[in-house]
Parts: sequence; structure tokens; C-alpha cells
Amino acid sequence: MLIVSYREQDHEQLVRIWESAVRATHTFLEEHHIQFYRDMVGEILGQRQVEIWEVLDNEQQPIGFIGLHNTCIEMLFVDPSQHGQGVGRLLIEHTIKLKGHHLKVDVNEQNAGAAQFYEKMGFVQIGRSELDGSGNPFPLLHLEIS
Repeated sequence: MLIVSYREQDHEQLVRIWESAVRATHTFLEEHHIQFYRDMVGEILGQRQVEIWEVLDNEQQPIGFIGLHNTCIEMLFVDPSQHGQGVGRLLIEHTIKLKGHHLKVDVNEQNAGAAQFYEKMGFVQIGRSELDGSGNPFPLLHLEIS
């Protein structure tokens, strides 16, 4: 696996990875929520509102990505076929090399798998919000590692 900076040619594939990962892990979302967030993610990626790093497989195809804003992880998504294969860990380790050990991330409370992943990576809960960043009733756990 190889980590590269955002490649515009991969834009649609990254959005597809996001959507397939969300459908596999965010079972609490309804279809209209998925479409709302899909459009938002497409815009964020396309306008490079965050620093994006991709993991490529042996065929140079993206299988996961992370979006960073300073020391905050804004998004981390891995193709469901690659879950449990070390892609997420690789992205976190890459981020620590880039940004240092003091990182923050928000994770949906209903996404138990993601919360467990971050806990395994050494993140601890420092807070909780009833609403997500868009004001929707999807509680967020605020985590950090230092």
C-alpha cells in the first residue's frame, strides 16, 4: 500500500469509497441524509477544503482516504472490502508522522465500529455533542490522542 496526496483523477472514486463506507457503517442514516452528506463530501474534496491523503492498492487505485484540518481528522473512510486490513491504521500513523501525536477527531456515537477503531489507536473521549456539525441529531463523541 502506498500513501499519496490527493489526486484529482481519484475524486469520484473517493466519493464512492465514502458512500460505500457510510452505507456499511452508518446504518442510522436515512437515504436523504446520505445524499446530503455525499454532496457535502464531494464539495469538500473537490475544493480541497481539507488536506487529503489517499491509500493506493497495488494497482494504484484508492482504497481509503483521510481528510485533515491542522491536527483535526475531519474524515477517514476505507472501502468496506478493505475494513480490518490495516488501511485506517496506516492513515492514522501517516497523520501522526505529519502532524505529531496530538490529534483530534469527532466520531458518530452510533458508529460503534469507528469509536472502537479510534480507541484501539489510542484516542480517548474528551467530550460529547448531541448534534453533528450540520445540526442533525446524530451525537458526536469528541476524541483526542496525545
